[in-house]
Amino acid sequence: MDRQRVLMILGAAWVSAAVLTWFLWSRTKAPQTEKTTRVVAAARDMSAGTRLGRGDVKLVTVPEKDMPRAAVLDARLVEGHALLYPVMMNEPLTTSKLSSMKGAEGLPATIDNGMRAVSIPVSDVSGAAGLIQPRSRVDVLFTRPGSMAEALTTTVLEDVTVLSIGRNTEAAAAVPAAGGSASATPSQANLNVTATRAVTLLVTPEDSRRLELAKNQGKLSLALRNPLDRSKLQNREAVTAESLDPQLFTRVRRPQAVGAGAAGVNVRDPKTWAALTGDEPPKKKEEKKEPPKPRVVVDVFRGDKHLQESFQ
Repeated sequence: MDRQRVLMILGAAWVSAAVLTWFLWSRTKAPQTEKTTRVVAAARDMSAGTRLGRGDVKLVTVPEKDMPRAAVLDARLVEGHALLYPVMMNEPLTTSKLSSMKGAEGLPATIDNGMRAVSIPVSDVSGAAGLIQPRSRVDVLFTRPGSMAEALTTTVLEDVTVLSIGRNTEAAAAVPAAGGSASATPSQANLNVTATRAVTLLVTPEDSRRLELAKNQGKLSLALRNPLDRSKLQNREAVTAESLDPQLFTRVRRPQAVGAGAAGVNVRDPKTWAALTGDEPPKKKEEKKEPPKPRVVVDVFRGDKHLQESFQ
């Protein structure tokens, strides 16, 4: 009886050791099985504005812990929607990358509800030297031309989204020039500076009217800003030539409204401007006067009357 009890205890200890050994091996050496889920992903590389069809998406398996937030799980839910951002092949699709409405073709589907797309002409000089790309955040500056006392620059719009550069809705990749970094010829440099292109901005209907008026009344330029910077200007006063050099324009005042009278100094008068700036006014050429022509005097006697008539 004692021998059987000892054998049972030894058997139980051996089984317990085997179970414990297998448990430790499975936790450390055996492959781990993770929970997975199937999400909708892009079947090919697609640009922003592409309307999705059945052949444009597929289901891929991803670990449940790595599943993107707001990922789409049913491929039927994305059919007919347009992409708001470019996607790469096998990239999971989320609701934030899709338009909210079906049936829209191309780029118009990327315009949010209540917004408008307005294009303005810019060059490399007025467009931050080509650094502005689609989806950048910019400020719109307006410059009114005129004389030194009339010209001004002000900020028309702040923190505006760039929808496209020309017809390009994606950020262009930098391509290195063949044969090393060759310097551009003067003719090419001048062509790049003077060439204009259309930049489409995403604005509200009220701002679209302001932008259209400013586009036809002066010159527009764009200031690139950090996409995380949402600050606004505290001082909305326009910048004038007087603010550039206050000492020069201390005595100069802009004319008041028509009918109220022009106060201050008339800066359009060459003599007044020369007195303010210290420059001598341009001297006018003296015109030579022709000598007077001699006159012919004729004495006329009529009876006792004596008259003199002169002829040239």
